[in-house]
Amino acid sequence: MPRTTILLGVVLVAVGVVGWLAAGMSSWTALIPAVLGVVLAVCGLLGRSNPKVWIHAALVVALLGALGTIRNVLGLADLASGDAERPLAVVAGTITFVLLVAYLVLGIRSFVAVRRERRQQVSG
Repeated sequence: MPRTTILLGVVLVAVGVVGWLAAGMSSWTALIPAVLGVVLAVCGLLGRSNPKVWIHAALVVALLGALGTIRNVLGLADLASGDAERPLAVVAGTITFVLLVAYLVLGIRSFVAVRRERRQQVSG
């Protein structure tokens, strides 16, 4: 999971920077995915030495980030109809949401697998 977390962080930084550049470098909120990415990448780097703590922290950050981007995802209908006030925000927010939710699923599956493995070692 630390490597996946770092990779996700790098991808989110790219999403944020591309969104910021596409917005003409005028909207600092376009960098929100990049900020999330930096935090996740740091958690991933720290998670190499202590994954239990830092990957849990990364999953909390991912959950909060996903919850924060739901509003943009709800704007997909407006984007499709051409009525979106901030189309770049909808696209970047939706990409961020999908990446974070996929990461949450991977993280939960990873923790479940570790727990199962520990149970089998104890009972076996």
